[in-house]
Amino acid sequence: MAPMPSAESTPASVHEPDPVRPTHQDPVAAAGSELIGGPMGRRALLGASWWTPVRVIALVAIGMFVLGLVQKAPCYNGAWFFGASSQYTHACYSDIPHLYQGRGFADGLVPYFEKLPGDMEYLEYPVLTGLFMEAASWLTPGSGTIQDQEQWYWMVNAGMLMVCAAVIAVCVTRTHARRPWDGLLVALAPAFALTATINWDLLAVALTAAALLMWSRQRPLAFGVLLGLATAAKLYPFLILGPLLVLCWRAGKWRPFGTALGGAALAWLVVNLPVMLYAFDGWSKFYTFSQERGVDFGSLWLILAQNSDDPLSTETVNTLATLLMLLCCGAVAALTLTAPRRPRFAQLAFLIVAAFILTNKVYSPQYVLWLVPLAVLARPKWRDFLIWQACEVAYFLGIWMYLAYTTSGDAHKGLPTDGYHWAIGLHLLGTLFLCVMIVRDILMPDRDPVRRTGEDDPSGGVLDGAEDVFVLGPAARTEPPATHVEGPQVHWGKSREPDGSL
Repeated sequence: MAPMPSAESTPASVHEPDPVRPTHQDPVAAAGSELIGGPMGRRALLGASWWTPVRVIALVAIGMFVLGLVQKAPCYNGAWFFGASSQYTHACYSDIPHLYQGRGFADGLVPYFEKLPGDMEYLEYPVLTGLFMEAASWLTPGSGTIQDQEQWYWMVNAGMLMVCAAVIAVCVTRTHARRPWDGLLVALAPAFALTATINWDLLAVALTAAALLMWSRQRPLAFGVLLGLATAAKLYPFLILGPLLVLCWRAGKWRPFGTALGGAALAWLVVNLPVMLYAFDGWSKFYTFSQERGVDFGSLWLILAQNSDDPLSTETVNTLATLLMLLCCGAVAALTLTAPRRPRFAQLAFLIVAAFILTNKVYSPQYVLWLVPLAVLARPKWRDFLIWQACEVAYFLGIWMYLAYTTSGDAHKGLPTDGYHWAIGLHLLGTLFLCVMIVRDILMPDRDPVRRTGEDDPSGGVLDGAEDVFVLGPAARTEPPATHVEGPQVHWGKSREPDGSL
C-alpha cells in the first residue's frame, strides 16, 4: 500500500481554507458575542455538532420573525379594525388584513380578471405576488366575522412569509461559503423583523436571494429563472441585471450573462403572459399605477413637495426621478469599468437597488427588506450595518408616528410634519452612508472586509477569479493591486464547492 502523504507534503492549494470568524475580525461582533459566552472556538465554527451555521442562523431568523409577530399583537387584537390611529401609535400597521376585503379576496374575486368595487379597479400588484395573496386567501377560513377572517388571513400570510424569511437567511449564509456567520446579520436585523409582515415583499426578496446563491454556484440558468420569478413578484430585482452586464463585459463572460438573461425573460413571460393575454387591463394595473401614483411617503420628493408653495407635478417627478436613476446607472457602470480591481457582484447589486430607492418617489418602510441581504453580502461589517439599521428603525417609528399625528384629529398624537422630514432624512443618510462605504471598498479593495481574507468575489460565480478583458481609465494601465490577506495565504478559486453547513 502506498504511504499516505504527510500534511507537510500536501500542496497549500489543496487545503480548504478555514471559514472566516467574524468574532475574531470584527470588534463589534466580538463585543456582542460576550452576551453568549464570547468568540466561538474552532470546534463550534466547523460545525462539529448538530448546530451548524445554517441551522443556527435559520432558527435565529425564525425567532426574530416571531418577535416581529409579537410586536404586531396590539393590532391583531383590535387596532386594525377599531382605531384608525391606534395601529400607528402602536407601530403595528400592516397592509395585509386591510387588503383582504379591499382587494376582493373576501368576496372570492379573481385577481386581474374581475373588477374591484371602488376606485382601485384591479389589484395593483405584480402577478406572482397576486398569486401569493390569492393562495393565502384559499387557506383562510371563510366563516366568522370579517374581522375574524382578516385576522386569519394575516396569520396565514405570516406563516408563508416566515418560510420566505428562513429561505433568505439560509441563502445568504450559503452564498459566501467561507463567511457563513455573516448570515446572522440578516437573521438579527431589527428592521427586517419589524417590517416583514407589512406587505408581501419577502416573496421577491427570497427569490432574489436564491438567485444570487445560484449565481455564486455558477448556475446562470437557475439564477436567471429565479430572478425572472422575483421580477414577476416585484419590479426591483431586474435592476440587478444591469451591473451584472457590466461586470460580465469587463470579464468577457458573455455566455453566462446571455444564459441568465434568457432564463429571466423566459420565467417572467411564463408567469405574466397568460394574464397579459386574457386580462390585460388587470395585468397592466401595477405598471400604470406606478406611473400615476403621486409623490408619497418616505421620499426626498415628499420633503420638497411639502415645503413648496408650487409642488412639482407627478409627470415632472417621474421624469426627474428617471433621469436621476439613469445618472446613477451610468455612475455605477463607470465605477465598474474604471475601478482598480473588478467590483464584487454583491457590491454593485446593493448600489443599484439603493439608487432606485433613493431616487424613487415613494419609500414604504418594508422596502428596507430589499436591501438587507444585499447589504450583508456587499459589506459584512457589523458596525456599519447596525448604523444603517438604526436609521431604518428610526424611520419605521417616524412614519407611524407621523400617520398617528395626521389621523388623531385635534389630539395631534405623534410626530408633526417637520419631525417626519427629519426621519426621512435619517433614512436617506443611513442608506447613503452604506453606499459610500461600499464605493470606498471598491476604490480601495484592501479595505473590503471580504477581500481582506483572501477571496476575490465569492458571490460572483464565473466572475470569481476571472481575468479582466475590458477596463477603462488608469486601471487599464496598471497591474491589479495585491489583496491584503489576514492570516496565511490560501488558494480559493473556482474549484471550491460552497458549503453553508461547514
